[in-house]
Amino acid sequence: MASIKDVAERAGVSTTTVSRVLSNPAAVRTPLRERVEQAIAALAYRPNLAARRLRQQRASLVGLIVSDIRSPFFTDVGRAVEDVAYRHGLRLILCNTDEDPAKEQSYLELMADEQASGVILSPTMEGLKRLRPADWPFPMVLVDRALDTTRADRVVLDNRAAARRATEHLLDAGYRRIAVLAGTHSTTGQERQAGYADALRERGLAPDPHWVAPTREAGMAAATALLAGTGGMPRPDALLATNGLLLLGAVHAIQAAGLSMPNDIGLAGFDNNDWTALPAMDVTVIAQPTYDIGRTAAELLLQRLAEPERTVRRVVLEGALLARGSTRRG
Repeated sequence: MASIKDVAERAGVSTTTVSRVLSNPAAVRTPLRERVEQAIAALAYRPNLAARRLRQQRASLVGLIVSDIRSPFFTDVGRAVEDVAYRHGLRLILCNTDEDPAKEQSYLELMADEQASGVILSPTMEGLKRLRPADWPFPMVLVDRALDTTRADRVVLDNRAAARRATEHLLDAGYRRIAVLAGTHSTTGQERQAGYADALRERGLAPDPHWVAPTREAGMAAATALLAGTGGMPRPDALLATNGLLLLGAVHAIQAAGLSMPNDIGLAGFDNNDWTALPAMDVTVIAQPTYDIGRTAAELLLQRLAEPERTVRRVVLEGALLARGSTRRG
């Protein structure tokens, strides 16, 4: 059987020109098109439709690599990315790194092997430090976590301002010994801890940061130790958690200690998850525009695919403070 290379050689053109004649004849000048068509007829060439479909499938593939799919934040972001991908005929592969830089690297390599058109990535701290988007054969958009030096489109929350707003709310409610449970492994935790520290220092108070793995279990353990006054330190009168899983862990610790919110302890955190608004919880949170984050990231990726040379964009979205009973002193 004749190959596309045989057709190209007989017509005196490139294999790319042959492919264009097969896929979009009107886009090829008449003399070239006729030469290719004559070569196809002379050689009785039949395109490999299975291979063409496979190439098209790969070209329509995008990857979403997140650090912890158990987090409702990434569930919402993933839903938005999938909605945009579906509307544009793109297939989506979801990968979960468990905050493991080695796992993150392996999934990026998988995306390269699969010839993905692009990747939306929420990187680990270690992965972000060494990330060079230009080294990969696909464009990428960063969500939630980014460094100013990283040459890639990104969609982030104004984390420092949001954490400052939440801390100022606690201060205005009369709390003074405010400890923060700040997630490790990400720029997000660092930025939110910085905003918390800004608010306290402005009021002449000392920050009390506690760096914790960003999981419910780690949040509960850290909050339990703080509430018990471990290390001889006075118990804080309020806690700020920098992500939804740490916030949930803090709630469990407060309940286990038999304390009530807001009088025994105030509590605020990030992510307006469904459980935070339940009457038995009623937790003050910074609500992130999670769906908008995912939708914007997907749209940025589509724009990058259409215009590979355009300027890198940084989209910063705002969080909203939802004041609830966990900080509303009577």
